Amino acid sequence: MGEAMQSYLGPEDDGLPMRNYGGWVAEKLHYVRHYINVFTSSMHGKPWRGMHYIDLFAGPGKCRTRDTGTIHLGSPLLALQTPHPFARYFFVDLQPRAITALEKRCSASPLRARIQFLVGDSNVLVREIVQQIAEIDRPYIPDTWHSLNLAFLDPEGLDLQWKTVETLASAKRMDLIIHYPEGGLNRTMAKVFASDDETAVDRFFGGAEWRKIYGKERNRRGIHRKLLDYYKGKLRQLKYEVRGGDEVGYEPLIRNVKKKAPLYRLIFASKDPLGNEFWEQVTRKDVYGQTRFLETSLPY
Repeated sequence: MGEAMQSYLGPEDDGLPMRNYGGWVAEKLHYVRHYINVFTSSMHGKPWRGMHYIDLFAGPGKCRTRDTGTIHLGSPLLALQTPHPFARYFFVDLQPRAITALEKRCSASPLRARIQFLVGDSNVLVREIVQQIAEIDRPYIPDTWHSLNLAFLDPEGLDLQWKTVETLASAKRMDLIIHYPEGGLNRTMAKVFASDDETAVDRFFGGAEWRKIYGKERNRRGIHRKLLDYYKGKLRQLKYEVRGGDEVGYEPLIRNVKKKAPLYRLIFASKDPLGNEFWEQVTRKDVYGQTRFLETSLPY
């Protein structure tokens, strides 16, 4: 492998496009990387039809911290480099340029033949992915289990739609790590609350019920506790076991490093209690090794 190819998989500048983020990105990637590693290590060697990783907003595969210039591996490359790899990877992004860069980087991986790259709206393409998984699970094969799947849903803004979560939930075993865009919702809800049209917020929550919560709680501290509980209630209707109520430690709150303003939370959902045990283990300490305290939303 040439020197240029070797640089594709490491946290270094390889000349390909990257996205720029604040320093908070390291915290998010810390939780994702550790969950992927715990998930694959604990489930390795069991008679699954296959373990699949789905990244619906995959990006170019690397990102750079604005103020320090530090380069981080994005979630697709972290998933490729887990000690016990997945059988299949599905990487989706709306931007062709991002997928082209990601595909170039992944060409250096010995697992490149396991990857499917898709360009387009993930809220549409998710159906194709779940159909492929259903076809793997359909035939009867003695002494095997259905497939085991992990989906990371981390859009840039309010691009994730509830119907996408419903589609993923139709798989027999699909763990979810969901970006809950607290900051983006704060900026958007007030603008669209009185709109008669369907909005991105409606599509994120899967209906207009959020407006009732917003109308009652908008001037109170902790509105996102109510909205999170509503969202998690919808996940429970899809047969997911999710922690809720005051257990906000299970939803790591990622903040702007300088202003400390809330940006987003990570919601975890699994149909198996073991998944929640893994997530608790992963989120117990932050990227600095410090035991995390329970977070509460700031007023907006």
